[in-house]
Amino acid sequence: MNRAVFLDRDGTLIKDAHYLKDPTEVEIIDGVGDALSRMRAAGYLIFMHTNQSGIERGYYDWDDVHACNLKMLELLGLAEDFFDDTCIAPEWPEKENGYRKPSERFERETIAKYDLTPMECWMVGDKWIDAQTGLSAGMRSALVKTGKPIDSELASKAIDSMVPIHLDLLEFAERTLKLEK
Repeated sequence: MNRAVFLDRDGTLIKDAHYLKDPTEVEIIDGVGDALSRMRAAGYLIFMHTNQSGIERGYYDWDDVHACNLKMLELLGLAEDFFDDTCIAPEWPEKENGYRKPSERFERETIAKYDLTPMECWMVGDKWIDAQTGLSAGMRSALVKTGKPIDSELASKAIDSMVPIHLDLLEFAERTLKLEK
């Protein structure tokens, strides 16, 4: 049985900054490093799936995104190759057949590539498109309150879809994955 956690970046691992391109503006969300370390120690494969339409919009380029990702890993004290795989989706929201969430293309390809058991995998993010991505791939999903606000309509949708809502990634690791310190 292979299990994994797929993670959104902005609002889940780092503070959400509008079209982040400057690595000096990367801010880690409290508890993320601890949560990631516990997931890895418990044997979870860890993937990152981030929408970065600022690339196709011309606000920044691939080098900017990679520099921000490297800064995030540096601030977390993690190796550059910490994630088992990463998907950076540069597409505009209107573009079809790409990797932009809520497309589950990356998740389905990764499940096949790593021979994962979908129901043993989680997609975690701060927006419904993150949860929708996981659910569409046959995985379980969770939301965290560290990014975009979760209003009553979204909370109701999450309850109806059996998507737990957590304060942050560390609470998800402790309560949902039941990872100990």
